[in-house]
Amino acid sequence: MQDIIFIVLGLGLLILGGNWLLKAAVALSLKLDIPKIVIGMTVVSFATSAPELIVSIKAALDGFPDLALGNVVGSNIANLGLVLAVTVLLGSIDVRKSFYTTDWPVMMAASLLFVGFVYFDGQLQQYEGIIMVVLLFAFLVYLLRFQKTAVVDDMPDDDVPLPLYKTVLFLGLGGLGLWGGSELLIDGAVGLASAFGVSDRVIGVTVVSIGTSIPELAASIIAIIKKEKAISLGNLIGSNIFNLLAVLGITAIITPINVVDQGLLTNDIWWMLGISVLILPLVFIPKGLRLGWRDGLVLLGTYLAFVYFTVS
Repeated sequence: MQDIIFIVLGLGLLILGGNWLLKAAVALSLKLDIPKIVIGMTVVSFATSAPELIVSIKAALDGFPDLALGNVVGSNIANLGLVLAVTVLLGSIDVRKSFYTTDWPVMMAASLLFVGFVYFDGQLQQYEGIIMVVLLFAFLVYLLRFQKTAVVDDMPDDDVPLPLYKTVLFLGLGGLGLWGGSELLIDGAVGLASAFGVSDRVIGVTVVSIGTSIPELAASIIAIIKKEKAISLGNLIGSNIFNLLAVLGITAIITPINVVDQGLLTNDIWWMLGISVLILPLVFIPKGLRLGWRDGLVLLGTYLAFVYFTVS
């Protein structure tokens, strides 16, 4: 019971922390006059990936590498199979051309790079982490140089830049919430895995990954309600890229991550690649560059199948 309380409290703090960080991040980018799609792919993605980053670093340092890896792999599957599914079930999304020219290819390249790094030696090493972080910076430089001029968006009335003291306050509160939440979540998740006799990996790719994907779900639903659909798909694709290149890259630089449970290599990474590939035909069929409720049902069904086969 104590483990479940820790998990719930930890998730609550992670959600609050992520939300405060998100407010501060968007306020800063509005001050800098950055277009919406770039905010979605960079600032929002980084802020909503902060829980994964903190949880993965903490798990790896505490000697639970499968939680660190399972959290990211499961979170990437949840972002597309759960978060995107719920988002398009609430309202269809028109997809920009940049999805298939830039965003999706980069997400697939990052996914394949990660699989290549861990599959053969069962380890994500320090130099591999450095390569991932360098590639992330190259991608960001490309985005800010080329997409900034390619997309011009009007700023909605309710997105008012915050005063500086509020931005700093939200940054501080967000950081504290993420740190405290990660402490509680890791303790609860490890305790729960021991109590039910399942591996850290299974808890990582299910409970922990869904929990750390809640900020993405919240950000995407708010984006749909505000009719900011450019942010919602950009946010999810960007978040997956950040999870792989930034979260695992930075974690591996701090401490190399070893695969303990082979299920990660025989099951989880293939589901992650499969659902990432599935997004492309769904965007073009039946209507070009649009995701509707039918696509949402396909994605949700795929996610439920993943959970069933992973847990059973």
